[in-house]
Amino acid sequence: MQQIYDRVKAESPLCIMTINEIQDEIIEEFSLFDDWMDKYQYLIDLSKNLPVIDEAYKTEENLIKGCQSQVWLFAEYEDGKVIFTADSDAIITKGIISLLIRVLSNQTPDDILQCDLHFIEKIGLKENLSPTRSNGLLAMIKQMKIYALAFKAKQD
Repeated sequence: MQQIYDRVKAESPLCIMTINEIQDEIIEEFSLFDDWMDKYQYLIDLSKNLPVIDEAYKTEENLIKGCQSQVWLFAEYEDGKVIFTADSDAIITKGIISLLIRVLSNQTPDDILQCDLHFIEKIGLKENLSPTRSNGLLAMIKQMKIYALAFKAKQD
């Protein structure tokens, strides 16, 4: 598991991958684990490496509605790309948002709005989440797309 994390961490931010390339990489990583306990552990490990959101952004305004746990999501628009940062008070949820950030951060608003997040189904995440976590996952995706839509509107 450490080798996977080291490879992900070592990726250069200058080498921007497409959303589908990142999703395929995540699918490959999760395929290395046979059971969901190992996959949950991987999510926990990913959560520990989520870049820390600035405390100034942990506000009611940035709190995602529809999540059982607290999830703060902040987005900035730089050089035509949306940059997300987040945090959560629940470790599994933090791992899930770290996956979403990995896929959607540093992408254009159009790419975010048009993407099909197929990795969620392919790794079995949706069917292995409780109903409340599944609703939270949908709320996180919705909020990320709302940010992309807002940034797209500003650029048009």
